[in-house]
Amino acid sequence: MKLSAIIACYRDAPAVPQMYERLVQAFARIGADYEIIFVNDGSPDDAHEVLAALAGRDQNVVVINHARAFGSQSAFTSGMRIATGDAVVLLDGDLQDPPELIPELVARWQEGFDVVYGERVKRKAPFVMRHAYKLFYRLFRRLAYVNVPLDAGDFGLIDRRVLDAINSLPEKQRFLRGMRAWVGFKQIGVPYVRPERVFGRTTNSLHKNLGWARRAIVSFSYAPLDLITGLAMIVVAISAVTLVLEVAVRLIDPSSAPKGLTTVIVVVLFIGGVQLLCLAIIGSYIAQMYEEIKGRPSFVVESIINPPRGVQLPPGAVVEEAAGVEALGAGRVRMRV
Repeated sequence: MKLSAIIACYRDAPAVPQMYERLVQAFARIGADYEIIFVNDGSPDDAHEVLAALAGRDQNVVVINHARAFGSQSAFTSGMRIATGDAVVLLDGDLQDPPELIPELVARWQEGFDVVYGERVKRKAPFVMRHAYKLFYRLFRRLAYVNVPLDAGDFGLIDRRVLDAINSLPEKQRFLRGMRAWVGFKQIGVPYVRPERVFGRTTNSLHKNLGWARRAIVSFSYAPLDLITGLAMIVVAISAVTLVLEVAVRLIDPSSAPKGLTTVIVVVLFIGGVQLLCLAIIGSYIAQMYEEIKGRPSFVVESIINPPRGVQLPPGAVVEEAAGVEALGAGRVRMRV
């Protein structure tokens, strides 16, 4: 049995050594062969040097360096494409996904489950953010056309055949937890408490979180488009009722009928607001389609250290050979593949 851990790293250089040690200890408890794939997603700190040192110490450590920051979904996808394990475990590099839970994930996998995801029964975060995340997961589950688990992020174990199914999907704008639910197979959750970030501050912002929500809903729900139909029917119904009432009032008591520009302005603003909302919803779907039609890759790999044997590397990738920590200052040997 061989397991592949894939860690998405962005501004996580201080956490990398601790992540490595905890992963090695977790795999030792299981007694399995392993590879640890760190994906440096264009991190602006010294993650490149820290990861190169780890790769020099341990040949089981694979380092993928992206040419710039493409996002965590692209980082995970990059690692998933070259992973050679019988199953993969996805973890964020900030230590909020505890490696100590891996033995329990593996135990459920050995029971016959193809996907074992971490279920966040509690998360240590500000009050508003905790409840905002919970609200989103419940709203998304109601809107999505697939059964997406509640409070489940990317952290979890994926069997090789599920991994191959996800890797075969052609879409570029990826929302992995939704894709994981879409492919199906036998899935189960393992509850855990998600701690706060150990080093530094979170790189997520309100704008980024809203972008996540938009991508998730557009990728796995047609409910916003159905909303447009509903709004159109409501506006038509209100217009018809208003027209009947207007005619009736003018026939019964013409002096009490609405007059002046105020009524016209209110009606125009209402209709205009509905139209702009509908255009915004349609625009989100068109933008998603446009990104897919362009056909650009989800990520660009600048270099790889200790690439697994027999794995096809991304086009134009450069292989870095690190001889160890002491060799870092003397430069790195690079070979074009």
